[in-house]
Amino acid sequence: MENELDQYDLDIDRGSRGKSAAALRLFRYALQFKAPLIAAMLMLAVSVGTELAGPLIAKRIIDVHISGIEQPWYGAEAGSKYAVEYEGAYYKRQDHFEPQEERGGEVRVLQAGREYVFVPQAVAFDGSRTLQDNGTLLITRGEERAVYPAEELSTSELYGFFRPELGGLLQLCWFYFALILLSAVFAYGQRYMLQATANRIIRRMRTDVFGQVNRLPVRYFDNLPAGKVVSRITNDTESIRELYVTVLANFFTGTIYMAGIFGALFFLDVQLAAICLFIVPVLLVWIYLYGKIAKRYNRIIRSTLSEINGRINESIQGMSIIRAFRKEKKMEQEFEEYNERNFTYKNKLLSLNSLTGHNLVGVIRNIAYVALIWYFGGPAVTGPEGVVSLGVLYAFVDYLNRLFNPIVNIVNQLPNMETALVSAERVFVLLDEEGEDVSDKKLPRYKGNVAFEDVWFAYKDNENVLKGINFEAKQGQTVALIGHTGSGKSSIINLLFRFYDVNKGRITIDGVDTRTMPRQSMREHMGIVLQDPFLFTGTIATNVSMNDPSITRERIEKALADVGADRALRHLPSGIDEPVLEKGSTLSAGQRQLISFARALAFDPAILILDEATSNIDTETEALIQDALEVVKKGRTTFIIAHRLSTIKNADLILVLDRGEIVERGNHEELIQKKGKYFQMYQLQQGEKVAAVENVAPAAPAAVMP
Repeated sequence: MENELDQYDLDIDRGSRGKSAAALRLFRYALQFKAPLIAAMLMLAVSVGTELAGPLIAKRIIDVHISGIEQPWYGAEAGSKYAVEYEGAYYKRQDHFEPQEERGGEVRVLQAGREYVFVPQAVAFDGSRTLQDNGTLLITRGEERAVYPAEELSTSELYGFFRPELGGLLQLCWFYFALILLSAVFAYGQRYMLQATANRIIRRMRTDVFGQVNRLPVRYFDNLPAGKVVSRITNDTESIRELYVTVLANFFTGTIYMAGIFGALFFLDVQLAAICLFIVPVLLVWIYLYGKIAKRYNRIIRSTLSEINGRINESIQGMSIIRAFRKEKKMEQEFEEYNERNFTYKNKLLSLNSLTGHNLVGVIRNIAYVALIWYFGGPAVTGPEGVVSLGVLYAFVDYLNRLFNPIVNIVNQLPNMETALVSAERVFVLLDEEGEDVSDKKLPRYKGNVAFEDVWFAYKDNENVLKGINFEAKQGQTVALIGHTGSGKSSIINLLFRFYDVNKGRITIDGVDTRTMPRQSMREHMGIVLQDPFLFTGTIATNVSMNDPSITRERIEKALADVGADRALRHLPSGIDEPVLEKGSTLSAGQRQLISFARALAFDPAILILDEATSNIDTETEALIQDALEVVKKGRTTFIIAHRLSTIKNADLILVLDRGEIVERGNHEELIQKKGKYFQMYQLQQGEKVAAVENVAPAAPAAVMP
């Protein structure tokens, strides 16, 4: 199992050229819906911008309308705007004076401890303040000391000095509230548009993947279990959807958010913002190293998940065989091997996430706070520019707190990003497989003259299963193919239907090489009935018509009647509208085969192929079909693969194959006269019938004594 998964990883590397190639192709998918994505990004930018305006507004509220009371005040005229009365005099803060307005003497309103005091003169310097018992204010700064007369303000007097700021403060609060509402509206819009666009991208991708499944040759599915294909269409594309919806949303939001925060930090203080820039290279290195380690884990997790899906699909399909041969424990053991491997590597990835997740974010956050404390506690305070404002300090702390929210969101999405990129690699490996476009071209109904000309074919290199096959089937003829298992009968049919192409020679229909015809157009006039018929979920009628609108209900009923299915299905409660569950599990083998016959005939094929079509049908039903086929074969070229030689006695041409070669050909009478392989097979089957009749014959009556 280890080697299989390692080889699978190598195939991924070879097929998609790594994670960067997958990311580029995901980006190209996104560009198909660039208009809504650009709109979402613009709304995101508005949302982030309005949200980041909050600390700047708070800074202005603190510095201008709250802490601004400690700015110098000057005497002013009574009744002037922003003037405050105190003990019969009027004062106005310095930032409220008009340029030509006269100013009186300077006074100050300062906070000392929990009290505010009125100082009736200018203050030489600011520093630590202490209100003394003798009604004076002591200000110290280092070795400097200054004492000023001070009057303690009552609550009403202090409110008087704050009253001029209430209008501006309320205005800013309402403005901040409006920005929050605007940010919420745009955040909703960008999230809705981003997720809706992501759903459209994944819808397009799933359509492309399913379309690619229809384009792939049948040979591709010989070595790839159905469960793995289903896993790529469902699980892997769902992981990619998370990339667009969650991962990219957080990365885009985080990037714009961090850019806005750093812009605000540079606006507030260039030096501190430059110090905090260390976060960016640390985050980039972190993402790179995490991706290198997690990539391997995620690949194994996704590949084992595919194996698990494959095992589940296989177990469900073969449930009756598993139970019949008592292999439940064996299947559980095989399933548990992959389940345990998936569990182990998920735990490894969990350990990696725990180690590098919040722990590393916490370290970076603490380093940033140390830089903040050092900066504001050192040169910013003691430098020549004096004490930094309280509003700037608040804004810095707020922005730093906000800065780590997008970092945490980005880090939390790293596992999802790696999972999505690995899933994208797997999906693109499937999309890169060489296929053939489904053709809508219509071909006129051909006559049905088929010729095989020196046809050689091998499923694997140098292991030919057909060797120089030559024969011709004319319009309306019935050609029977017989031979032991592995003689090449089904391979001839596979080549005729172009499930595979010949390695050498050619196959013609009405003289035209089939390789020059579009596969889908060629098959339009061909019908096939397999030994194990496949029915789709729906009704009997939809299984006959395959939901083709050109096939009317009357045509469906006629096809069923022609093969005698109307009598076999008459007892069903809803008739031909009876629901069909998956694979027709509620119908008998004979009923399923009759529906399959009717499906082939409803499309009125020029070439009809019956691949062991009567092997699963009882003798009575086979007799009905034989009678019906004599009617429906007229005007059609019919190929029959059969082990029951009694069903092909009326064939125009019987081909006896042995190890990929035609060893005998002719009609029934001719082959009987040759007394070759066909004669031996016929005699053997006739002998079996005679023996069966003797075994069930009634015992002879005892002789009557005279």
